[in-house]
Amino acid sequence: MKRLFLGNEAVARGLYEAGCHVVSSYPGTPSTEITEFAAEYDEIYCEWAPNEKVAMEVAVGSSIAGARSFCGMKHVGLNVAADPLFTASYTGVNAGMVIVVADDPGMHSSQNEQDSRHYAKAAKVPMLEPSDSEECLRFTKTAFELSESYDTPVIVRLTTRIAHSRSLAETADRVNDGLRAYEKNPRKYVMMPAMARDRHIAVEERTLKLADWSEGKAVSDGINTVEYNSKKIGIISSGVCYQYSREALGDKASYLKLGCVYPLPVRLIKDFAAQCEKVYVIEELDDFLETHCKKNGIDVIGKESFTLLGEYSQSMIAKVILGDEKETLKINAAVPPRPPVLCAGCPHRGLFYTLKKQKVFVSGDIGCYTLGALQPLGMMDTCICMGASVSALHGRNKADGENAKKSVAVIGDSTFIHSGVTGLINIAYNNSNSVVIILDNSITGMTGHQQNPTTGYNIKGDPVAAVSLEKLAEAVGIKRVTVVDPYDLSRTEKAVKEALEADEPSVIISRRPCALLKYVKHNPPLKVDKDKCRSCKMCMKIGCPAISLDKNTKASIDFTQCVGCKVCKQLCRFDAITD
Repeated sequence: MKRLFLGNEAVARGLYEAGCHVVSSYPGTPSTEITEFAAEYDEIYCEWAPNEKVAMEVAVGSSIAGARSFCGMKHVGLNVAADPLFTASYTGVNAGMVIVVADDPGMHSSQNEQDSRHYAKAAKVPMLEPSDSEECLRFTKTAFELSESYDTPVIVRLTTRIAHSRSLAETADRVNDGLRAYEKNPRKYVMMPAMARDRHIAVEERTLKLADWSEGKAVSDGINTVEYNSKKIGIISSGVCYQYSREALGDKASYLKLGCVYPLPVRLIKDFAAQCEKVYVIEELDDFLETHCKKNGIDVIGKESFTLLGEYSQSMIAKVILGDEKETLKINAAVPPRPPVLCAGCPHRGLFYTLKKQKVFVSGDIGCYTLGALQPLGMMDTCICMGASVSALHGRNKADGENAKKSVAVIGDSTFIHSGVTGLINIAYNNSNSVVIILDNSITGMTGHQQNPTTGYNIKGDPVAAVSLEKLAEAVGIKRVTVVDPYDLSRTEKAVKEALEADEPSVIISRRPCALLKYVKHNPPLKVDKDKCRSCKMCMKIGCPAISLDKNTKASIDFTQCVGCKVCKQLCRFDAITD
């Protein structure tokens, strides 16, 4: 039966049909929905892990135990999981193990445009790249077969457009093979140097065999495909760039679509290039395919004509190759810009306003609260990667002890569990006078309200043990731990001032559930008494999207957005904002 699938949903369906037993992931756009859809299948055990490294280690352990396993993450998450990935390449698998990494060209929701194809080459594991939902489903199943046939983890690479677009895919029944028997084999699974040296030999031999597969069976199985049309132009591509090229050029070009992007074939590419007068390599981000072609003496046109930056499009490809821009639908309307902003009632707003009053340096982190960097709050000085806020603050304060009186770190509850805990241990162990503020909004907000180890619920919504942030901070050696409600500006300010004045490490937990959670009950919207409003604009300083100025420069509150948090009411000196 054919169904319309989101790319991520098709991967989840592939996991189900392939008989996958264990799924462990950390949410990260654009990969998140894979695990959410997989959790809808009762036959698959699914979980959110504290971070991607743990998720991959869970998948490795499940594979060795004999269960087909999976872990999913976005591109920067693969950095976190790189340690087990490189060694799992040496150990190989028992049952099949598949990893999906979702790259984000254009940085729709990411801090860089990392090209994860380099990880496949560096770790020496095969990587498949689907170009639509049908291939997302099929390649996922193929990945498990490859994994078991060649004793290797297999990476499936998505990009944002493939992960979040829809197309038809054929469904099938689930394969129920059960668990493979585990056999004790320290020389395979215990990676101390003597064993690892032998396993490296196995990895290199495996790579040669996979290269042969990429030339042969990958073609007969429809992984690497050739389509000849006009031979004046040849296109070598993969993933979404194949779709862009096909739509832009149609029958004016011939196509070599590489569904296996590592290891890459040589003979197949040479034969295709020999048939075409001019050959272009079209790939987003780095010149991965192009470098392989040129290394093997294949004359191609690549990044000298195409950019290393951002996403490609049909019109861009048509303009570069044909010299004319492909006509696309355009809306002739002046659409006002809508920059991202903390939601009305966001608990982080009151905390950031308080920090702005104190004029502190803010070492920031990855989450909804990163929007606190934008005006009118403008209270984030750095944002590097998950967990870096805590460690970087420690480094800043050790570099110049005077900073401690005017510096804080802010980090979300999920991000703190992901990789902030070790930074806090470092602060306590190495005794830096640092203030760490954990923004506990009771959910993983940025990626769409996933549970995490602090919420008390698992991916299925079942009650589980919840990590106590207070006890955890105390357990690692922090004696000053304070909990505040960021809607209460005076108490929040008092806690921040006291922490900054203290001569020891401090943790402030700014606790208030995300305003968008379904179970959160809001107060009635606030109103503005126009007669009392003096147009002082104090209420505008918090950047709440529910507050604006009318034509008379009087404050106005949109009742459809206001959740009655009363932060703005605490700022009004003239009692113009009322319940």
